[in-house]
Amino acid sequence: MTSHQSTQTMKPATAAKKLGVYLEATPAEFREGVVTRAELNALQADPPQWLSDLRRDGPHPRPVVAQKLGVSIAGLARGGVTEPLTTEQIEALKQEQPEWLLKERATQAEVRKEAARLKERNAERSAEGS
Repeated sequence: MTSHQSTQTMKPATAAKKLGVYLEATPAEFREGVVTRAELNALQADPPQWLSDLRRDGPHPRPVVAQKLGVSIAGLARGGVTEPLTTEQIEALKQEQPEWLLKERATQAEVRKEAARLKERNAERSAEGS
């Protein structure tokens, strides 16, 4: 019995998400084709110039913008940021420190603190139950 291994493919949008880049900024040949798992692995292991440039300069998708600013994606929306931003725009926001950004960073810090507290409490409970 021989096993036939099919090539796993994904849509460009999925591949762009996994690579952490904004799909609309990728080259046309990337957006118009399908990406195999092997191609994705190759892009991650040895990124071509366009991918390195996108990761460094942007425009970045919202999850990356949120992470770079230290806020949630919902916090970006509350702050009025709905479009992808370049690294330069992100750095400008960090320098300006608008009121919404300070508030959302504080909120995010509280969320992380609470998540850490719950994780610690759950670890203690499972240690007691063992």
